[in-house]
Amino acid sequence: MDMIRGASLFALLTLMVGFVPLAMAVVYVVRPTERNLALMRPLSLAGLFGGITGCVIGFINVLRIFWTRELTDKTYQTMAVGAAESLVPVFVGFACLTVAWLLVAVGMGRQTSRL
Repeated sequence: MDMIRGASLFALLTLMVGFVPLAMAVVYVVRPTERNLALMRPLSLAGLFGGITGCVIGFINVLRIFWTRELTDKTYQTMAVGAAESLVPVFVGFACLTVAWLLVAVGMGRQTSRL
């Protein structure tokens, strides 16, 4: 939880964008319509690009530490922690997309069983 409290507003936004496709997938499971499926595709891309953007901005901040501080053991430790934290938006985004598309598959099964 300390990591979330220390996250920037941009990092929090990229994490939230990762949950949007998951919410849409739940909507699709409840009501499997073509319209909801059509919305799922661009929202998935937004989640993907949001996760990648959050990762890239994290690595930019890690590189900023590299060129603004003297290189000591503490600096390398800080950079390692920053690099690990910058992978969180990608992990959250990909995990949400995985679950979301599994839910879409369930919704597609429900849709074909209705026909």
